[in-house]
Amino acid sequence: MIGASRICAAVTGALFLLVVNANPGWADESADSQQFVRTLADKAISQLTDATLSAGEREQRFRVLLGDHFDVLGMGRSALGRFWRIATPDEQKEYLVLFEDLIVATYANRFRDYGGENLDITNVVKNSGSEDVAILVQSQIVRNVAKPIRVDWRVARASGDHKIVDVVIEGVSMMQTQRSEFSSVITRGGGKVASLIDELRAKTKSLLSRSN
Repeated sequence: MIGASRICAAVTGALFLLVVNANPGWADESADSQQFVRTLADKAISQLTDATLSAGEREQRFRVLLGDHFDVLGMGRSALGRFWRIATPDEQKEYLVLFEDLIVATYANRFRDYGGENLDITNVVKNSGSEDVAILVQSQIVRNVAKPIRVDWRVARASGDHKIVDVVIEGVSMMQTQRSEFSSVITRGGGKVASLIDELRAKTKSLLSRSN
């Protein structure tokens, strides 16, 4: 996941004050989104940064947080893009399992290296151009020895619950990056989704073997 690996620092950041100038209904929604991201960060810090955790324990805890706070199904379909429609039902099912496994294998154990970076929320914007993404939570990772990193969280409501549907780091969308990478793999594999599934399986296995 090119560039998007820095999401770990953002997830484990401490969230601070947000000021919103808008009508009361919008203020309520933005406050809900702020609290949603705050809860995610608090849980990530308390549950994933314990140095005594084994790799397996940290991966399991991360998987639970991922399911609770991210629209993994929607993100997986978005990352596959136009190839979702040509995948067979069995391929879709296996791909979604491997997509979640890849996220867990890529990010979970990086929380061992958490260095106390802070994440400041700078603004909340209503994304009127999209029906499914209602809120864009804008933030930056504050580091002691380097320039802050800009991170935007795209948050949608699904069945009344907030879910993160994309993370944009320094203007680069995690989902767009994944879609481009997955498309390249499938194209090289003759347009077959099976070629991506094979690569995801191998990559996930390699990542998990290195973390244990």
